[in-house]
Amino acid sequence: MPSFSYPLLARRRHWLGALATGLLAPVAGLSNTRAPITLRFSHVVTEDTPKGRAASRFKALVEARSGGRITVQVFPDGQLYGDHDEMQALQLGAVDMVAPSLSKFGRIGLPEFELFDLPFLFEDLSDVRRVTLGALGQRLFNGLKRQGLVGLGFFDNGFKQMSANRPLLAPADFVGLRMRVQASRVIADQMRALGARPVTLAFSETRRALATGVVDGTENPASNFWTQGMHQVQSDLSLTNHGYLGYAVVTNQRFWEHLQVGDRQLINQALQEALDDARQIADAQNNAALAALRQSNTTRIHSLSPSQRARLQQAVQPVHQALARRIGPDWFQALQDALAQPSA
Repeated sequence: MPSFSYPLLARRRHWLGALATGLLAPVAGLSNTRAPITLRFSHVVTEDTPKGRAASRFKALVEARSGGRITVQVFPDGQLYGDHDEMQALQLGAVDMVAPSLSKFGRIGLPEFELFDLPFLFEDLSDVRRVTLGALGQRLFNGLKRQGLVGLGFFDNGFKQMSANRPLLAPADFVGLRMRVQASRVIADQMRALGARPVTLAFSETRRALATGVVDGTENPASNFWTQGMHQVQSDLSLTNHGYLGYAVVTNQRFWEHLQVGDRQLINQALQEALDDARQIADAQNNAALAALRQSNTTRIHSLSPSQRARLQQAVQPVHQALARRIGPDWFQALQDALAQPSA
């Protein structure tokens, strides 16, 4: 972790320590049917990303349908909490809703969510939906209760591309690079399998780390790469489509259970509509971002040939085997069963 992140993380940990004893008690007041409710929704990306737009849409729907009685406060771009502490903040009741990438569940004792991090697992989004909208997705959400959380919905940000200051088209191209990754054992193993050194950093710190040479490259959907200005500090983007980036909207179980049934229904319906919108715009935004990148002339765009993609896919097969050993073959069987189902 670079030194510039320590003061921010120290302050956030201090806040979380205070919140552990001070912020959960008021939740009980939500049982009053007509009492006003404030729902705090924190996320780590900008407002013009699919996640940011989904949060804004959710806020508008909830406040309109509740006549303003339920207020949604959206805190985008890591304003309150970043990658390293948003899940802890949710568990402690410091916020009421977050939309973390699926990678983040592994480090709170739910490694089965790292199935989504496996490289070259999904061919397209219809494969993803077979999992997230089916029985396996519900099984994954059921496991959240072990950590005091409730899963409300999945949504997509498309597929990730590799970036660095050189093309990344073959395993040899990765050798020696320091690649920023999320806090996911699977993604770290993926980079090692390709010959790179994984460096775990918060998303909000990534652009600065790229600009200052703390890391050499990273992986992102085109929309994140563009909206974070990474094209200004990375000369090459390789269209690998190697990994899926998805999110789960989750809430604090204690907060959720103290809401009246009607309020839960209103919030959940608004969220499902917002997530439907997010799924529809993710592809459009990634395509628009890629077009903007091409026009910017700041980053060279590289497409993989089928043989190049096959070589990368072969190089990361040990990552699949390692996860299967760690979480058990039953999860992999459930995954294969889900992928064999008709499109959701």
